[in-house]
Amino acid sequence: MKLVQGSVTAAKGFKAAGEYIGIKNKRKDLALIYSEKPCVYAGAFTQNVVKAAPVIWDQDVLKKGNTVHAVVVNSGNANAATGDQGYKDTETMAAATAEVLGLQAEEVLVCSTGVIGVNLPMDVITKGIKAVAPSLSESFEAGSRAAEAILTTDTGSKTIAVSEELDGISITIGGMGKGSGMIHPNMATMLGFITTDVNITQPMLQKALKKAIDTTFNMITVDGDTSTNDSVIVLANGEAGNAVIDSEGEAFDKFFNCLYEVCKYIAISIVRDGEGATKLLEVNLTGAKSFEDGKALAKSILTSSLVKTAFFGEDANWGRIFCAMGYAGVAFDPNKVDIAIESIAGTVSMLKKGLPVKFSEAKAKEVLEENEIKVLVTMEEGSESVSAWGCDLSYDYVKINGDYRS
Repeated sequence: MKLVQGSVTAAKGFKAAGEYIGIKNKRKDLALIYSEKPCVYAGAFTQNVVKAAPVIWDQDVLKKGNTVHAVVVNSGNANAATGDQGYKDTETMAAATAEVLGLQAEEVLVCSTGVIGVNLPMDVITKGIKAVAPSLSESFEAGSRAAEAILTTDTGSKTIAVSEELDGISITIGGMGKGSGMIHPNMATMLGFITTDVNITQPMLQKALKKAIDTTFNMITVDGDTSTNDSVIVLANGEAGNAVIDSEGEAFDKFFNCLYEVCKYIAISIVRDGEGATKLLEVNLTGAKSFEDGKALAKSILTSSLVKTAFFGEDANWGRIFCAMGYAGVAFDPNKVDIAIESIAGTVSMLKKGLPVKFSEAKAKEVLEENEIKVLVTMEEGSESVSAWGCDLSYDYVKINGDYRS
């Protein structure tokens, strides 16, 4: 596997576009992804009971097992909590995209992100789709414009592409994502789009996506809020021409490893760009009884406001980490827990066998001054290891979200 330049246009046969159409104030706000050849489609969506209309549409398409050709995405408006009209507007977005591309509405997926509870400006959107579609291109620049058009409070685009050899045939996977706040997925993250030219069946693509998400998107948190619009979509058009992947084996494993790296990169990029964040936090926990126990413990640490503010303040308050583990809903022996912090400045042990360790506050300060910090937790409950990612909580998070609608 190797990194290549690009994002959703890196794989053969995929085009993209992204432009400003008037939903937001000046910034790009409509993106299109298109493959002339039909794509098998895998998806994962928010488990929030309050689901945006596009999530319901995309889930219905997935259940029917239809192949798809395109995705249309608007930013600046989530089309959530908009009732029957919101769903009709989603259908209209799909139909407008289908008309300009010569497709059926059911061959178009729809995603939205932005403010909840506001109806879409459909005149602007339908005109915008017709205006943007002619700029669809396989170029790197087109992929970059699409990646910009899906952003809301993000400070930058999140894109990646990788390639791999399957029996002498090159396959490519490219992806783009968005997310900065309202991030605490239990499936994926706010929005992620992955394209690949691999030849694979839909069940195996769905299996690979679920497996990748469990240890990437489902292991990140910014603020503990699971969005109404969380969606990760993977399209595979088969243009690489490899022997179809219809079962597990070497080819599936190679493809999965690529997909995992794309998902992991986008997921960590979202946390790194957390609203107001100054530090990327990684919890590496070993010795858990099960993966689910380890996940619950790691995410309890990362979602604790007291832990997050301690890292923002560069305060080596290990007690907050230990406390957060204790209310995670997981049974464990506190007398068999070690905690340390680590960055490029070094490693500082703070807890051994459930008891505090004397450490240099000055050294701990050096470790905590870095932008990327690991929390190392060692337990003796079992053999499972997990990694999860989060960020600190700064003054700017409150500022950003205090006037989000304006």
